[in-house]
Amino acid sequence: MKVLSSLRSAKNRHPDCKVVRRHGRIYVICKSNPRFKAVQGRKKKTLIQDVICRKAR
Repeated sequence: MKVLSSLRSAKNRHPDCKVVRRHGRIYVICKSNPRFKAVQGRKKKTLIQDVICRKAR
């Protein structure tokens, strides 16, 4: 699965590609050709992870 900043070209790759929104992310899924799968958006860091990273520095 590719992580893309824009899904404009990804959703037009194949006629079976569909755009789906799940858990705050946007996915392009294609059941007939799974190599066209893509996702937009990353996991956001939690506050605890930010505090731990700052203390480690």
